[in-house]
Amino acid sequence: MDADQVRALFTRGDGSYLCARWGRPIVPVVFGVEEATLPVVKGAVEAVVALAGHRMAETDPELGANLMVFFFRDWAELPEVPNLDRLIPDLAPLCDRLAAAGANQYRIFRFDEGGAIRAAFVFVRMDDHMAQVPAETLALLQAVQVIVLWSDLAFTDASPLVAGREGAVMLRPEIAGVIRAAYDPVLPAVARDASHALRLAARMAAVQ
Repeated sequence: MDADQVRALFTRGDGSYLCARWGRPIVPVVFGVEEATLPVVKGAVEAVVALAGHRMAETDPELGANLMVFFFRDWAELPEVPNLDRLIPDLAPLCDRLAAAGANQYRIFRFDEGGAIRAAFVFVRMDDHMAQVPAETLALLQAVQVIVLWSDLAFTDASPLVAGREGAVMLRPEIAGVIRAAYDPVLPAVARDASHALRLAARMAAVQ
């Protein structure tokens, strides 16, 4: 990918540029899936974290778990989750808006004082479309979309995943390269200047 293509992945709908990565080890917890599906979701997170060269942990000292993934059938279920409204202010009105829009997924990020990601909440409504997506694909897609703060427009035209050998789904190589570059220790955890995309592209080219 050239610098312009990289820049587009982090340029938001309002024209601002923002790239942020996790500033602490990731501790995932998953709600709303069968026991057999838990390893699939956590395995996808582990794979993407390993790709980034980042770390996972057993617990977060502040939140216990800092990556919370919810699977459910109806947005009306979320406000009924005990204490979730304490973590997400105005949860009920948000769910009403998402239901009215027919949304089937939504992500909320929390940031530390420096702007790095400190927590993320992933909501996946299992509508007819989502129910047809294999668990491995759905898990990998969500893991990719929380490993860095992408633009709200980043994957509207093309998925970050691609079909691999024997029908398996894998991360697009160029997106994997962006993730690895974003976690390069020489680059900042947070960048708001579009020139950062030049540095990302340079790191990707150096690895290739």
